[in-house]
Amino acid sequence: MENIAIVDAGPLIALFDKSDKYYQKAKRRLEEYRQNDQGKLITAWPIVTEVSYILKERVHFQAQIDLLEWIILGGLEIFDLKKELLPRVIELQIKYSNLPMDFADATLIIIAEELNINKVFSIDKDFAIYRVSGRKHLENLMK
Repeated sequence: MENIAIVDAGPLIALFDKSDKYYQKAKRRLEEYRQNDQGKLITAWPIVTEVSYILKERVHFQAQIDLLEWIILGGLEIFDLKKELLPRVIELQIKYSNLPMDFADATLIIIAEELNINKVFSIDKDFAIYRVSGRKHLENLMK
């Protein structure tokens, strides 16, 4: 099985914002994972949208461009979320509505379920609560 980890918005924002308090940690952990474990990184379009917006607003337009160019160069794969998976997105958002789980986080759990992935890069504590397929925890590689 391929070594793939899901990436949430926080580490991606940090990776392209040197002033972010997680910059060094995100850079180190993501680089180590890709080099030492020969791991691939994957996320969903809602995450890319969120990160792009935040980078443009909080950092600089060029940071947004740098993210997109990094994706083009193979730094990150993007999962193609099909319409048929939306009922599961809704189910997850209802189940975790007390947190609340946003659309982007739900798509990451969908990726884990669809591709049988058990690793995530996130700075959010919610990923310690979420369950994949209702039973498995994701190992957070940012901890």
